[in-house]
Amino acid sequence: MSLFSTTFQTIENGISYASQKQQTIAQNIANVDTPNYKSKTVTRTSEFRDLLHNELEAYQTDSKHIPFSNSSQRMITQQGNTSYQANGNNVDMDKEMADMAENQIYYEALVDRLNGKFNSLQTVIRGGK
Repeated sequence: MSLFSTTFQTIENGISYASQKQQTIAQNIANVDTPNYKSKTVTRTSEFRDLLHNELEAYQTDSKHIPFSNSSQRMITQQGNTSYQANGNNVDMDKEMADMAENQIYYEALVDRLNGKFNSLQTVIRGGK
């Protein structure tokens, strides 16, 4: 039996994803003038995406059953087919800045949810006061 729900693990995986995405976006922005640099993106595998959209929790009721995995699988891919600049670089600053803003909103929502969970735990520990 788990003391806490899987919410903490899901939020942790989301924050880890947002952190890795932020680092990748920052790397793209830092290399905006590097000749032949190809931008990179962080994507979740379909298994993790399906987990986020699945509202039912899965429980393994027998040790012979196939275990359910809720690990976050991420993949960094390089966008190599395009070239926006004469030097072969394909970093689009407008897209990178929009991605950074979207990622920041996602991160802040996760942190807000985490704070809410901790506040709920504090209320329970204090006896509802």
